[in-house]
Amino acid sequence: MKKDLPENIVEDVAIAVALEKESAESKIWYVYLVNLKDHPIENVLVTSKGYGEKDGEQVKTSTLRHMIPLVEANASALIEPIDEQTFGLNNEYWLSYYIGRDIYDKKFIFLPESIVESNFIRLPVLNKPGVMIK
Repeated sequence: MKKDLPENIVEDVAIAVALEKESAESKIWYVYLVNLKDHPIENVLVTSKGYGEKDGEQVKTSTLRHMIPLVEANASALIEPIDEQTFGLNNEYWLSYYIGRDIYDKKFIFLPESIVESNFIRLPVLNKPGVMIK
């Protein structure tokens, strides 16, 4: 039963939206998994989707799944590019990974309009401007 499973708490792992390139015409954004731990994480699965309301109508994006075999300690892994048009939606990333034989999972949600310049930080490991959820 679920109550018999250990409660593995996700710590020192983050999802970040980074500004990669900026020109007069456009900005290029990528979503990263950032491992801030002192040891690697393995068999990483990330499911991403967007949902919410736009122009008075309910909107859903496609659900995408990404498999990353290994993310080294204090390193990052590219998950996917992200379009600025989805910043007005909830952008959800469900993360699962293993450390040894233990599985960990957590849901990260970037709320509408949270990916804005006033929320930018210098992202650890990536050393780029962006927004991060730990």
